[in-house]
Amino acid sequence: MQTQLERLRDVMAPYPWAYTLTVLAGLLLLAWLANLVTKRVLLRGLRSVLQRTPLGGAQHDHEVRLRVIPRLANVVPALVLSAGISIVPDLPPQVVTVVKALCQVFVVVTIALAVSQALDAINRNYERRPEAQNKPIKGYFQVAKIIMFVLVGISVVATLIGAEFLHIVTGLGAMTAVLMLIFQDTILSLVASVQISNDGRVRIGDWIEMPSQNADGDVIDIALHTVTVRNFDRTVTTVPTKKLVSDAFKNWRHMSEGGGRRIKRSLLLDQRSVRFLEPDEIARFRRFTVLDGYLDRKDEELRAWNAALAERGAEPVNHRRVTNLGTFRAYIEHYLRNHPDINQDLTMLVRQLQPTETGLPLEVWAFTSSTAWGVYEGIQSDIFDHLLAILPEFDLRVFQSHSDAPVEVNLRRLDDTGPAPAADARPPRAAPPLPAPDAG
Repeated sequence: MQTQLERLRDVMAPYPWAYTLTVLAGLLLLAWLANLVTKRVLLRGLRSVLQRTPLGGAQHDHEVRLRVIPRLANVVPALVLSAGISIVPDLPPQVVTVVKALCQVFVVVTIALAVSQALDAINRNYERRPEAQNKPIKGYFQVAKIIMFVLVGISVVATLIGAEFLHIVTGLGAMTAVLMLIFQDTILSLVASVQISNDGRVRIGDWIEMPSQNADGDVIDIALHTVTVRNFDRTVTTVPTKKLVSDAFKNWRHMSEGGGRRIKRSLLLDQRSVRFLEPDEIARFRRFTVLDGYLDRKDEELRAWNAALAERGAEPVNHRRVTNLGTFRAYIEHYLRNHPDINQDLTMLVRQLQPTETGLPLEVWAFTSSTAWGVYEGIQSDIFDHLLAILPEFDLRVFQSHSDAPVEVNLRRLDDTGPAPAADARPPRAAPPLPAPDAG
């Protein structure tokens, strides 16, 4: 090939710049052909091999083909340019050095990005396994990527300034203590920002709740050092970015995206109002169409149970009977099952909690179809309005403590002689008798 280049140079001797441009164009064409061959032949075969592995199956083929493989293919033309730039005649040495350095930087960064995306693909494949929930490996991959990109950054700096990699590492080691002391907050905030943007734990527009920082509202800005939250009382709170990594907070984004907002509220019932139902009362409850299935199922179940007791000669006191509280629970559950604003695909419970001195809590656990705050509050209020209004039909009472305010009794009445004295007015005390005069 050297002979052909010398002949070409002799032909273009009158035009030295033309020879330089011709060789440079040939080098670029060779790099393009190398890239084409790599993508069409070599990497196509590599992809077919990956498809036989868990990493390159049908679920990951699109990702591997569109992300990892093109990045690896871009390494080849960079290597061709780095190796062939030296044979281009009449180029200044500085240009050759810069081109080689840039090609080397491009190769290192490209390989690092490809490795990073390959690690992400491996992690996503692992997360589909049953044991991934208890043994996540995402943190290990994140640490590996941080170390890799730190080394890549040092390598890029060393290549661009023409220094040795080990010399840069040694110099940074000596300055680490000083840098950590001076830029401690900045470094922590930078690491936190990278982690937040990488795992998506907080995004602009999210509703977050962080009582330790008096933050309860929407995220309106994410900066290096602070995350700005506009609270629902229209005040603004700035939370240090590192706090979102080190401290606990609640993000309501998944609730908004999940298609339901939870109702978790209890009715406090007076336990003294819980009792068995008589047969005529059970027949009266059949007016509620939502209770037909429950009452029929209970009637069949209790008949079989009580018949078995009767065969053994058990006393009637051992019989099972329907209660007004159990019937009310069944009514609430069927009412929620037929409510148009309740999400039927999410958890729904009507349960008793531990009785306390304030009564027996009967808790409703359900999810509304709308996650909008105002709509949610309206649906919840309508449900409990109905439950409180229908409660007397089941002969149940809510428990409510009496106020300690004094009872005001007014016994005034009007007659011809004027208003009567107040009930608490005391009669006038009789005047003491005058002492008798001395006899003398």
